[in-house]
Amino acid sequence: MPSKPLRIATVNVNGIRAAFRKGMGSWLDSRDVDILALQEVRASSEDLQGLLGDGWDIVHDPATAKGRAGVAIASRHRAHIHRVELGATDFDSAGRWLEADYEIGSKIITVVSAYVHSGEAGTEKQDAKYTFLDAMEARLPELQKHNPLAVVMGDLNVGHRKLDIRNWKGNVKKAGFLPEERAYFDRILGAEDDPHYNDGAGLGWVDVGRKAAGEVDGPYTWWSWRGQAFDNDTGWRIDYQLASPALAATVKHYAVDRASAYDERWSDHTPVVVDYAI
Repeated sequence: MPSKPLRIATVNVNGIRAAFRKGMGSWLDSRDVDILALQEVRASSEDLQGLLGDGWDIVHDPATAKGRAGVAIASRHRAHIHRVELGATDFDSAGRWLEADYEIGSKIITVVSAYVHSGEAGTEKQDAKYTFLDAMEARLPELQKHNPLAVVMGDLNVGHRKLDIRNWKGNVKKAGFLPEERAYFDRILGAEDDPHYNDGAGLGWVDVGRKAAGEVDGPYTWWSWRGQAFDNDTGWRIDYQLASPALAATVKHYAVDRASAYDERWSDHTPVVVDYAI
């Protein structure tokens, strides 16, 4: 009898306490997730454990500023080792980058929960975003050397291609779709006009979502709370699972758990769930 695939999910919860008040617990109970990457936790480790329950092993890196950012990884498996540093020692990456190794049967899988700055074109916020993306780009080859079975996932706050943003024409000069930002993803994944982009071009990482969905609009993972963005599906695909080629080859299923109605949302992002046969 074949073993059950490893189910890995990522979601920006936009404050996990608020997300649980709005129904996140019901989603989690129904999805049989093995490893869960969280961004914008905005809570303490004690809050996390209390909300998720005793069945989860949790590693957590809160932001320097209380109530901001924060990344975590919750797993049914105990973390073998975890790391939080990213970039130069004078760069504050707290609450935005968390790596953990898990022993799954006879294999080790490395999981990263990442929360890239939202940025703002022409400001210091955008400079901080580029500093983070520089550090992330430099870390990825090291990560793959550390372990050929690795996945970097989370709210990466960049729509790589025109397919990833419904209103891309109106956002070409705004943070999240700037040419300079998209170039990082070209180097990580391959350029839009590269026929091998979904087969490990660039630095070799595979955009699991785009490979699974194909050349279609979306599926989007974030919608503004304002107006009719959700109802009209005017969204952005900015939540990713970027897998190393060896891990990407094991993907069995990809899903975006979009709420069925606006009033059933518990975050402005939606979970991205992938089954890996390892």
